[in-house]
Amino acid sequence: MAHQDFRTAALARHLRAQGVVACPAEAVWGLSCDPFSEEAVTQLLAMKYRPVTKGLIVVAADEWMLAPLIEGLSIAQQKELALGWPGPNTWLVPNRGMFPPWITGGGPEVAVRITSAPALRALSRCLAGPLVSTSANPAGASPATSSFQVVRYFGAALPRAPGSIGAAGKPSTIRRLGTGAVIRH
Repeated sequence: MAHQDFRTAALARHLRAQGVVACPAEAVWGLSCDPFSEEAVTQLLAMKYRPVTKGLIVVAADEWMLAPLIEGLSIAQQKELALGWPGPNTWLVPNRGMFPPWITGGGPEVAVRITSAPALRALSRCLAGPLVSTSANPAGASPATSSFQVVRYFGAALPRAPGSIGAAGKPSTIRRLGTGAVIRH
């Protein structure tokens, strides 16, 4: 356990230095960075060949990390979120100015999730805040399901968290809060 704590702390230092890391998530490997660092997000988007207009998912270990978003919701909406968290359930919620346009794609909503992936949770807790989590693959390629595949896509120099992906088997479901409309199965 101490070795894993050391690795998590080293990854957190890399993220604080505006870096990008790979981390196993609920169903696939993901790329993560500080959502408030435009430099880090720009680097991540370039790695994926992804336009900023698509927006990115933000994950957190605990609901308090997303409190400015959650506190403005109705009790019914808060309960709806809580039923699917932690886990592979991502919700589009009103951004309320919490996240910058390079995260929201310039739109009024942000995609958020309380993750159940152990490595992502540990990293988020070490940073005491949320982080970006997007599938580890260049645009058009299949998401990485192993550390080996991450290395094939992005090289061995990309820092990787220890662990393996969860059993979800597919990327998180994305729904719009309020309507329940499924954006991605």
